[in-house]
Amino acid sequence: MQPSAPSPNPSAASSVAPRFDERLTAPRSWWVIVALIGISGALIMFPLGTVPMLGGLIAGAVIAGVVVSSYGSARIRVVAGSLVAGDARIPVAALGAAEALDAEGARAWRSHKADPRAFMLMRSYVPGAVRVEVTDPADPTPYVYLSSRDPEALVAALEAERA
Repeated sequence: MQPSAPSPNPSAASSVAPRFDERLTAPRSWWVIVALIGISGALIMFPLGTVPMLGGLIAGAVIAGVVVSSYGSARIRVVAGSLVAGDARIPVAALGAAEALDAEGARAWRSHKADPRAFMLMRSYVPGAVRVEVTDPADPTPYVYLSSRDPEALVAALEAERA
């Protein structure tokens, strides 16, 4: 096996690699709840026999697992000059100042300081967050609120991408 040749344009390779990549996975305790829902399905089907009981166990666990997995699959990335949060893709050029929020600040921006026009990708089980101003005059969204386990790294990645 031969070593691969270096990329002729190193800046092209670095622009494709994400500066920040985070998946907001569901907490482990939610997977315990998935198991309990599977057990509940088995107990509901118990009077019908062993095979229906196993079917209830499997069906309950699979349905609950799909729900938890899909909710916990939100992803935040800073890549190729854009902030990608869930299904939204926002060019970094359309963003202003980014602010890392601690648990108390994040709770305030999720509740009494929240603007209904803001784009929010929030998960209640993630204490930290980042608030980024939207400077595009054509966009009515005042800011983007993103839950993050490492808000300082996300702010640093946005600043590095802007520079």
